Amino acid sequence: MLGRKISIDKEKCDGCGLCVTACHEGAIELIDGKAELVRENACDGLGDCLPACPRGAISFTDPEPSITMSPKAGGQKPCLMANPGYQWPIQIALVHPKSDFFRETLVVGADCTAFTIDDFRKRFVTGHPVIIGCPKLDDRARFDKIQAILRDNPIERVNVIRMEVPCCRALSNIVKAAAETSGRTIEVTETVISRSGSVLSESRI
Repeated sequence: MLGRKISIDKEKCDGCGLCVTACHEGAIELIDGKAELVRENACDGLGDCLPACPRGAISFTDPEPSITMSPKAGGQKPCLMANPGYQWPIQIALVHPKSDFFRETLVVGADCTAFTIDDFRKRFVTGHPVIIGCPKLDDRARFDKIQAILRDNPIERVNVIRMEVPCCRALSNIVKAAAETSGRTIEVTETVISRSGSVLSESRI
């Protein structure tokens, strides 16, 4: 269990039932023409239903933040250990194009970069929304979603973080093409990471 559950906005839901089919746990049913989470304990929090919903009616609800005891108060004062910069989902396959976490700057990272650079989040994300994917292994249709993300959200800058390997160059090309066809003026920059984890180049593309 990931600790997160889905929330369904019944005002947005049109009763298409695609989320019911996408949910492999059988946690969602249509009731009175609206999707409803009927078996909360069965929801694994992976979010297969999110990209299936054409109305953007499904989102995650955060679990209660962890509570620890503050040593300064003799173990009596609760201290909330919540991460305000946390975002879910980050996989492009799961992200809905109209997710409410999109802001002025978007980070688009190749999957491998976060595992090649130890402090990836601190160096490149710094509170910005981030989506990740692999241009070689993921279905290209998933990346077509980037155009809708750039078109329908107040994004002004996109930072692409990719590996130096040739197949990863496609990620920059996809994002640049999406920006050019979005109907908006969007700055796209590219950071290229070596196999050893160093930054080879940073440039506007």
